[in-house]
This record gives sequence, structure tokens and C-alpha cells, in this order.
Amino acid sequence: MTGQALRKPCSAAHMDDNAAICINVGGFKRRLQSNTLSRFPDTRLARLLHCETKESILELCDDYDDAEKEFYFDRNPALFPYVLNFYNTGRLHVMAELCIFSFSQEIEYWGINELFIDSCCSSTYHDKKMDQERKDWDDRSDEGSTTSSFDELLEFYSDATKFDKQFLGSTRRRVWLMLDNPGYSIASRIISILSILVVLGSITSMCMNSMTEFSLLDSEGQLREDPHFETVEHFGIGWFTLELVARFMVAPDVLHFFEHPLNVIDLVSILPFYLTLLINLVIESSPALANLGRVAQVLRLMRIFRILKLARHSTGLRSLGATLKNSYKEVGLLLLYLAVGVSFFSVVAYTVEKEDNEDLSTIPACWWWATVSMTTVGYGDVVPFTIAGKLTASACILAGILVVVLPITLIFNKFSLFYKRQKQLEIVMRSCDFNEGIKEVPSVNLRNYYAQKVKSLMVSLSNMSRSSPSEHSLNESLR
Repeated sequence: MTGQALRKPCSAAHMDDNAAICINVGGFKRRLQSNTLSRFPDTRLARLLHCETKESILELCDDYDDAEKEFYFDRNPALFPYVLNFYNTGRLHVMAELCIFSFSQEIEYWGINELFIDSCCSSTYHDKKMDQERKDWDDRSDEGSTTSSFDELLEFYSDATKFDKQFLGSTRRRVWLMLDNPGYSIASRIISILSILVVLGSITSMCMNSMTEFSLLDSEGQLREDPHFETVEHFGIGWFTLELVARFMVAPDVLHFFEHPLNVIDLVSILPFYLTLLINLVIESSPALANLGRVAQVLRLMRIFRILKLARHSTGLRSLGATLKNSYKEVGLLLLYLAVGVSFFSVVAYTVEKEDNEDLSTIPACWWWATVSMTTVGYGDVVPFTIAGKLTASACILAGILVVVLPITLIFNKFSLFYKRQKQLEIVMRSCDFNEGIKEVPSVNLRNYYAQKVKSLMVSLSNMSRSSPSEHSLNESLR
């Protein structure tokens, strides 16, 4: 059997054209003529005719019987008749009840190209295969969503269990849930509404403070800030500081508190105020450092980051952040398309407009015009004058629509996925009850979770098989 050496070489050079070889595919046995197999020299069975050694034979089949001169293949015997029909007729036919995914793997193993599928079956086969690939993509997206949701849920319960070993753990856990889970209780909803109102009030106050209509005049006739706005600012800073300190004090893991993006946003929203106070104290004590006042003005503008605090209370904003984080490839693709289009159309516009239009007399100036046109913003500050320039502008606008729409669709699909996942997480977290401690992890369908993992593994193995040469089997890829 397998351990014995070949007594005679199986070279095709020494084989008669009418010689036959014995094939055993999962118990399905057939004798095939060598001249039939030689018609398709790139297939697996035809390459067996050229094997000189036992090792070369076992690279193409799973076992070889020296006594019976039989080649054994551990494959699905139900699909092998289609392979036999191919060797006899030269065409592949696909029955409607077959699994396209399994059939595609099978013919790839035997080294048969999809181009041999007959015209009567080709259209149906490729349509089903495309549908299957789309379903696989959706399943991978759902699998990623399920995995991420499950992991986040376990992380949430893991944090909640840390309070059981801490001083006043039950009380601290209730406060933590009230501050970090806006829909957990009536008190958490009230705090969430107050926080939103303070954020909006602080942003509104900053905007109104920049308007001369709401400014006051001092004794020297100079504009000064209305003290009411300053009061609103101080109240907002006090609220934001209290909120951050309270979250920090009841955090389940203080050392990793600022690893959460929302906590970093809370810190950034109040940091400019305290840095401005510190700079003003330095300027008062050292007049030579008066230039630091410009830094204080820049820091005051950073107050606009407070608007990001709304992400803690908005599912849509959190989903948007997760989408951008996981769509860097699509965003990079969008920027690449825009860069190529802007570079191309700016050079064309410069070529046709440089002599008649001073606004488009340089390529950098044309970059601005091409960027505004491709993104369909259309400020109208720079426009082409010549007919060739207008035709170029029309092409630039149409190209911009196509360039922007294609990646946006992928990004929108991811946003819908993350929004759905976030809503499901919120429903689970709001239904948590820790009044008597944590007795068990919440109900999660582990069977579906495990099935998604196995399916993802099988798809990955299939992709490995497709990317390798057709003569290597799936088992060889695993080895």
C-alpha cells in the first residue's frame, strides 16, 4: 500500500495510449483511458500520467495501492460523475440542485477551469456564485457585528463585576451605570438631559459672545465681554468638571479610565479653560511673556470640542465614530480618487484657461477650482471663461459625482451596521439589573456565535484554496 515503493514507474512516456488507470473517489471506482485524460493535460488526473515516483503521485492523490495500481482520492463521490462527464464530452454541466460553493471547490481541486462550463449552465452558475459571494459578504459583516457586540457586552459585564470586590461596590456600580448609561434609569435620563442642555448652552454662549450685538462697551469705549456669558461659561466648566471627576471616582478601572474615547473628549472639553487660567496667571506675573496671550486665544477656540460630548448621549454620533474608525480604507480610497481627479482636471483647466483667465493662471489655483468642482460645492469665486474650460468643468463635476458616490455607499452600509449594533447593545445594557449582584452573564445565543466563527473560518480556508495553484488541494494548503 502506501508504505511500499513503486515497482515500476508510471511514466506517460512508457504508457500505451489505450492504457487505463484505476480511480477510486470516496468508494466510487472507475477505469479511465489515458488518451481520454491526455486531452486535458492541465487537469489533476492527466498529470498523474506523468508521475515517475511514489512521492510525485501522492502529491496529486491521497493514497496509492501498488498491488491494484489504484489511485485513491478522498473527495465527494456524488460530484465525481460531473468530472467524468467533462472528460468524455469536454464540457461541464451544473445541475440546479447542486451547491455552487461545493461544486466550485470540487472542479478547482480537479484542475478544471470554469470556462469549460457549457453555455446552457454558465449564466445560471455565475449568477448563483455572485449571489453566494454577496451573501458571504453580508454574513461576514453580520459576523463582525455579532462578534463585536458580544465582546462589548462581555466587557461591560466584566467591568460591572469589578465592583463586587471594591469598597461600597454596589453603590458605586449604581452611580457608574447612572453616569455612563444614559437610559439606565430615570435619574440617568435626567442627568443626560441636563448634560445636553449645558453643552448646548455653552456652545450657544460662545457663539453669541463673538457677536458685537451682544458685547458691552467699557469706560474707554472698547468692546468687552458680557459678564452673563462668563457666568454661563463658568457654570458649564463646573458641570463638566464635576461630571468628569464623578465618572473617574466611580470608574471600575481607574488606570484605564482615559483609554475610552468619550472620557478623553470630556477631558479635552475642560482642559482649555484651565490652561487659559494658568497662562493668564503667568502673563500677570511675567509681563515679558505677553505673547502667550495668543496661545490663550487659540485655547479658547478649542471650546468648540465640547460639542463632541453629545456623542455620549447620541447613538448616531457614536455609530458615526465607529464607522469612520472602521472605514479608513474606504475613506483613503475616496481621497485617492479625489486627488487623482483634482490633479488631472487642474492641469487640463490650466492648459485651456491660462491665457484668458487670471484666476486660473497657475496650477495651484486650478487645484482649488478642481477641488470645489469635484466635490460639487461650487463657490463660484473662480469660473472658466472659454468653451473648452466649461467643457472641462462639466466633465470635472460629473467625475466628482461618480467618485464621491461609489465609496460613500460602502461607508453608509457600515454606518447602518454599526447603528443597528449600537441600538441592540443599548437595549441589553438598559435591561441590566444588578440590585442583587451579578449571578450570570446575560442571555446570548452562543450557538449562533460559534456558527459564525466556524463559517468565517471556512470562508477563509476557501479563499486560501482559491488563491493557491489549482493542483494543490485544501488539505495540502492546511499542511
